Amino acid sequence: MPPEQRHEPTATPYERIGGEAAVRALVRRFYNLMDELPEAWGVRRLHAEDLGGSEEKLFLFLSGWLGGPNLYVERFGPPFMRARHLPFSIGVAERDQWLLCMRLALEECVCDAALRESLYGAFAGLANHMRNRAETPAKQAGQQSL
Repeated sequence: MPPEQRHEPTATPYERIGGEAAVRALVRRFYNLMDELPEAWGVRRLHAEDLGGSEEKLFLFLSGWLGGPNLYVERFGPPFMRARHLPFSIGVAERDQWLLCMRLALEECVCDAALRESLYGAFAGLANHMRNRAETPAKQAGQQSL
């Protein structure tokens, strides 16, 4: 194949973010923010007091989701993330709080702006998919019903 037709393999988001250490740092910062920010209380209260188990599971999941080792699948089987979140009431507020923490963690941990925006878009889709609570249009818009 002529050199101009050769394509280098595209790096996965896992590789572009910096591999295992960088994914762990992102997840650690994400949960630290969830624990620290008063505006994230709604999503924080859905978690155990000790966030260590959640942190490890999110790291395992993100490793494979970002194109790295499929650690979550190896340990727990298929993620079925929405089904695993069904026991928790997740609405627009919880989604937005989760995304706030992830956006801030991405801003602090991912230097590449294009990668950061791409990851945030993917996280937004994932977070929206986790919603499982029916809400009125007023609540979806963040307004209080009278």
